[in-house]
Amino acid sequence: MWDEYFSPKSVREVLEILQSYKGQARIIAGGTDLIPEIKGQIRKVKCLVDISEIDLLKKIEIDGDTIKIGAGITHSEVAASELIREQAMVLAEAASAVGSPLIRNQGTVVGNVVNAQPAADTAVALFALGAEIEIVSQRATKIVPIEKLYKGVGLSKIDSTMEMATAVYFKSLKNNQGSAFVRLAQRKALTLPILNAAVVVTAQKDRFSEARVVVAPVAPRPLRSKKAEAILTDAPISPEYINKAAEAVAFEAQPRESALRGSAEYRMEMVKVLLVRALRLAIQRVKEK
Repeated sequence: MWDEYFSPKSVREVLEILQSYKGQARIIAGGTDLIPEIKGQIRKVKCLVDISEIDLLKKIEIDGDTIKIGAGITHSEVAASELIREQAMVLAEAASAVGSPLIRNQGTVVGNVVNAQPAADTAVALFALGAEIEIVSQRATKIVPIEKLYKGVGLSKIDSTMEMATAVYFKSLKNNQGSAFVRLAQRKALTLPILNAAVVVTAQKDRFSEARVVVAPVAPRPLRSKKAEAILTDAPISPEYINKAAEAVAFEAQPRESALRGSAEYRMEMVKVLLVRALRLAIQRVKEK
């Protein structure tokens, strides 16, 4: 399936190997997406570059109010992290919902973003957190909002044959902020969800100050609903405005007919249900603080 397999100990070594193979090498972290693609002959590579031995990438850190998650951190590690649970519950919930225990123990959060699937649970949560991703090449290092990484379903703007995503960054939530992730999936299924939603709300007394509202898969990438966010900004915290926001998301959503996920009409209705549930939970968490 591949000719060579490397386990470099530094990012510099990774980039040198990628350069030497001129597009025929691919980075592997958990491999939960890449290996099935190679076995299914969807993707062909000559060389795999395993980054799981690079210590620099296996950290969850906070600097001031910025949290950094390295490219070697798994979903299980994020779900169990006290820092993430205290400062970004939406991401901890999303990470704990991914696949099976085996997938969560092996797959990485950064890999979930790079794979560019619109329903990827942790990517949806990171959209709601306004996360950015660090991309390193031999020429430069750049920080890019993850919202700008998607070219289409399963298509990332990151060139994994020449570039490496090393970390994601986002702001920790303040005391007047709450977050939530909710998911609708087939019973006992380990595949991608029928629908998922992530929200981060900021509140002052009994009013929303602002909100970030994200749902998937209803578009080629996680959909951030600007209409719903506009409705909630400076609005009273009330069932009326929560329902208005949910209706706005459903209006923006464009789910496809799917034999696995259900009809478009069903999913448009369930978008409303999930958004109401997520917003109520996020508000409850602000109040608990």
